[in-house]
Amino acid sequence: MASKKRGEIQLQTIINSQTLWDEMLLNKGLTVIDVYQAWCGPCKAMQSLFRKLKNELNEDEILHFAVAEVDSIVTLQSFKDKCEPVFLFSLNGKIISMIKGANAPLVNAKVTQLINEERKVLAGEIVRPEYEEIIFVESDTEDTEDEHKENPEEEYSFVIIRPNSMISTKAREIKEKITEAGFVIAAEDMRILPEGDVRDFYSLMADEPDFEDFVSFMTSGISYLLAFSQGNKKQEVFEEPESEPESLPQESPEDDSDVKDVNKSLEMKTLQDYVDRQHLSQFCDVEEDITNANKFIDIFFPDLKRMKLEKIMALIRPDLCKENKEDVLEVIENEGYKILMQRQIVLSEEEAQKFCKEYENENYFQDLLENMTSGPSLALVLVRENGLKHWKHILGPNSVEEAKEYIPECLCARFAKGTLPVNQIYGSNSLEEAKEEIQHFFPTESTFGLIKPHVFYEDKDAILRLIKEHGFEVTYLKEVVLTQELADRIYISIKTKDFYKDVLEMLFEGPSVIMVLTRWNAIAEWRRLMGPTDPEEARLLAPESIRAHFGISILHNAVHGASNSYSAGETIREICGELDHENLEEN
Repeated sequence: MASKKRGEIQLQTIINSQTLWDEMLLNKGLTVIDVYQAWCGPCKAMQSLFRKLKNELNEDEILHFAVAEVDSIVTLQSFKDKCEPVFLFSLNGKIISMIKGANAPLVNAKVTQLINEERKVLAGEIVRPEYEEIIFVESDTEDTEDEHKENPEEEYSFVIIRPNSMISTKAREIKEKITEAGFVIAAEDMRILPEGDVRDFYSLMADEPDFEDFVSFMTSGISYLLAFSQGNKKQEVFEEPESEPESLPQESPEDDSDVKDVNKSLEMKTLQDYVDRQHLSQFCDVEEDITNANKFIDIFFPDLKRMKLEKIMALIRPDLCKENKEDVLEVIENEGYKILMQRQIVLSEEEAQKFCKEYENENYFQDLLENMTSGPSLALVLVRENGLKHWKHILGPNSVEEAKEYIPECLCARFAKGTLPVNQIYGSNSLEEAKEEIQHFFPTESTFGLIKPHVFYEDKDAILRLIKEHGFEVTYLKEVVLTQELADRIYISIKTKDFYKDVLEMLFEGPSVIMVLTRWNAIAEWRRLMGPTDPEEARLLAPESIRAHFGISILHNAVHGASNSYSAGETIREICGELDHENLEEN
């Protein structure tokens, strides 16, 4: 195996054969083992924690760290082809615990507990606890069964926020209150509900005298649809070791109010209970029966259970961006990724240091920083089913030497450049890291959008889907019949033109959909998605645009958008603020 960084060799013993594994089991005290696949390498995210623990707890030489390569150790074959990090805890030659995932707080607590216990055993203060040894099972069937037991199928609740609540403040308030209670939004969408789905969802109300009026109301405007999972409502509880009961905090009468709050929250067993307690039932409807909820989720969110779409960030370094950018993009698309956003950017030295942090102990670190700031890199936001795991798989190791020796088909080996021995493509290490990186390189802005009255309801629904597919978040949405005062504010740049009276007639034909659309470069991207003003021109020059699909004439061209950041900001502030104010006065 190619050499690791000097810091890693000092910290973790390298185990890449069965013989070395057997020798490791002779260690006295606790050994923490990072089990990894050859193609992705050890978990670098945990190494700072291990250094800290070694410095703080290893004064008596009873704490050791190791990395073990699955592919070359017979004992570990049951972990083969699994991407998730795994940490094993060997106490005096016996594997007594295992933690899956890079959960630093849990690993820290486990190491601290076991080292404190071992010190007390060696000092004769306590009898050595009896731990059951973990036996690794090579059978794929048994392993799969265990995973099913640990990860039962996710259960969802289905929620409809009614059309009369589809103003910015109320819809946002409902979502925020539910998520604050620990429920997680697994999927969401906005659409005009078909009559058949309304009758199906509200079938228990079918015998009520005003049911037909209710159906008409529910199909008259845009509803918000959400699938909620239980999320962190069920929090994991870690028990303190029985040998240290004195470490448990003592309850105080002054804390009685907190206990009452906890007991009160425990009484809330379902999402419907919570919606009722928060007085939200008049604005939204909840389906919690598993069979019924799954039925509606299958109708409105058919991909939710079949795949796990993950958004990650990739960065093509300057040399590769200059010479083989199109080749890399072709590979990315062939691997099933959709490129949501991309931009060329010259990294600052601070940004380059962040992306090269793992190489800071190498003698070529300064050369790497100079290279990273020497020209434009290409930043990409990619989305795909299980995108993070698959990206790590095709990316390969960070070391060109290791990539060429072990995985010559990976991107690192295929696109190696120059004398620097590092991967020319960067990928997010975790979904949390990806979220931070995307926000840094693709900061969001908002723009104003409008769907015109002549667009049929089903086409409005299709336009909203297109908007979401192009990476926009609809942060405000309301269906409203515009007054001339509101129209004047939206079309302020043309209200003195002779043809403006025709624009007003078109706007007064029926309700318009007012929107605030948010994403990176939102103003330019919304204008690109709308297409040219003339639908005929749009069909020639931008056949995939909204106006090409739904426009009839220059006047009836389906959608409108702000032309610049000043116009977008002023329109959002004046129009959306006034509409919300009117709604508050009505209520």
